[in-house]
Amino acid sequence: MKKIITKGIKVYTFQQNEIDYISLTDIARYKDKERTDYIIQNWMRNRDTIEFLGIWERINNPNFKPIEFDGLIKEAGLNSFSLTPKRWVLSVNAIGIIAKSGRYGGGTFAHKDIAFEFASWISAEFKLYLIKEFQRLKSEENERLALGWDIKRQLTKINYLIHTDSIKENLIPKSVTESQAKVIYASEADILNVALFGKTAKEWRDGNPRKEGNIRDYSDVTQLVVLANLEGINAELIRRGLPQSERLTQLNQIAIAQMQSLVGNTSISKAFLRIKKLK
Repeated sequence: MKKIITKGIKVYTFQQNEIDYISLTDIARYKDKERTDYIIQNWMRNRDTIEFLGIWERINNPNFKPIEFDGLIKEAGLNSFSLTPKRWVLSVNAIGIIAKSGRYGGGTFAHKDIAFEFASWISAEFKLYLIKEFQRLKSEENERLALGWDIKRQLTKINYLIHTDSIKENLIPKSVTESQAKVIYASEADILNVALFGKTAKEWRDGNPRKEGNIRDYSDVTQLVVLANLEGINAELIRRGLPQSERLTQLNQIAIAQMQSLVGNTSISKAFLRIKKLK
């Protein structure tokens, strides 16, 4: 849950399944701090609003219920008609609007597309400031993510020196050619790739012919943290004289354990579960 300040109003936002939701309750406070629920319901009983919400759900929600939606449209405009966020969600199985409980950050939330539409109904000026502040928030988040990724990427490169030194000292005979040494380095690098990603560098390239770089350039921050750890661990296992097959098994087990530990943190995206257990 994060907040942005728009025209003096605290507006909370959060992500669910990598989708941004913005508080309609907070936006409604710009118009009337004491009657936010009434303002949202008043907006939702408008026929144009219902049509907009229906179009959004048709585009984004494969489980949307169009027949129930048609029933609401027929009622719209009648003096007796009213529509609450809860009724909307239950009637059409909507995903664009959700309710959250809690003393701080609770209330009615909506996908940013819907939230901006609601803000426009409240005040065109408020909508523009809201969009500006929301974009600033996302820009800061992207900068922090990029910085974190870059630091972890550099860490894996530094640890890789430890890894290659161990290979040079313990696995490469003095008499081999430079090209033969490269094969050994590549083989050990692939030990880490298979242990963490479940595939070799070549297998990744064959499956992603249009992408530049290598599999590690497309790793998330969590995977890079684990990769840096595996490089140091493999270097030590090499020094101990363990054969490659045994090291691969141990590294895979360690990778799985570390990924599960990091994924257990709710701040880590479930997309980090891509690691595969070796057969």
